[in-house]
Amino acid sequence: MSKIMAINAGSSSLKFQLFEMPSENVLTKGLVERIGLNDAVFTITVNGEKQTEVTEIPDHSVAVKILVEKLLSTGIIKSYDEITGIGHRVVHGGERFNDSVLLTEETITEIEALSDLAPLHNPANVVGIKSFQEILPNVPAVAVFDTAFHQTMPEQSYLYSLPYEYYEKYGIRKYGFHGTSHKYVSERAAELLGRPVEQLRLISCHLGNGASIAAIEGGKSIDTSMGFTPLAGVAMGTRSGNIDPALIPYIMEKTGKTAEEVISVLNKESGMLGISGFSSDLRDIEQSSEEGNERAELALQVFASRIHKYIGSYAARMSGVDAIIFTAGIGENSSEIRSRVLRGLEFMGVYWDPALNNVRGEEAFLSYPHSPVKVFIIPTNEEVMIARDVVRLANI
Repeated sequence: MSKIMAINAGSSSLKFQLFEMPSENVLTKGLVERIGLNDAVFTITVNGEKQTEVTEIPDHSVAVKILVEKLLSTGIIKSYDEITGIGHRVVHGGERFNDSVLLTEETITEIEALSDLAPLHNPANVVGIKSFQEILPNVPAVAVFDTAFHQTMPEQSYLYSLPYEYYEKYGIRKYGFHGTSHKYVSERAAELLGRPVEQLRLISCHLGNGASIAAIEGGKSIDTSMGFTPLAGVAMGTRSGNIDPALIPYIMEKTGKTAEEVISVLNKESGMLGISGFSSDLRDIEQSSEEGNERAELALQVFASRIHKYIGSYAARMSGVDAIIFTAGIGENSSEIRSRVLRGLEFMGVYWDPALNNVRGEEAFLSYPHSPVKVFIIPTNEEVMIARDVVRLANI
């Protein structure tokens, strides 16, 4: 048995889970928030109970030191030597990384060089990597990339119809995100269907505050809704999704905003928040819609209809589909969104049971037994995919 740490480092946060492998049993999990401030919050689960403390955590190195010491003091581990591998979520691997990779000085340098493509995320991911190296220098570490799963997309999917030199010189293309989640649920769907994933055509709907749809054929991503950045695709909590690019200079002219300010609006003030006018939280919007708020109802319609459209598009792209998967916070918990997305797909062989759809956060079949296209809820588990990749690449 080995103990593998799965890490997701943000600019001021550090999420973690400690797995016992190969059983995939979660020994503990937690979150460090507000790193860099004197009232940082450290939360860890010990024997099923959450423990929270507020303390000064000036940087990620201190956060990692506190985390490892807490694992020792609570008896979750008896010595540092029990941690046999560390997996780090890294948002962007560009075209360089089409799989997870063992971390070396060279690969870390390459991840840093990709920061132009993910300036808010990759530098923070690297800080997390280096912080763990300081505390546990001899433990093998692996980077798991959000973009890697989508590197199987063909050129017709990932190229934009721009001058080709923009792709050659600047790497401007669709990369896609949520790859670790899409990969996990596609493999789990194959298990539930009792068929090799190589034989299946799947549409994975990762629906959270950020949302993306993926067409997965033969176990490989052949298209996905997010693009060069996570701003593209369907409408989301605060992100606009696809818009006419000519709107950006038009909005600049009308409002006096800079290009950077307009992009900020598209990322932080649009989507369901922009349409509803009051919230990006789907639970608030659903409740307000039930109470008769027309803008809230419109936000739900826009969100669901964009997903519905992608499903039809990807089914056409794959000449059919064997299963549709709902995952992530909204996909797993909102029966309302699922029903709005599925309604009207009977023409392509989707027959789902409203009674079965009345479920939250559990793995479930939603389709009738006779439905040619199966419909699932599969709770995603990106952290366990990270742990599996550490075991695979570090030969643990």
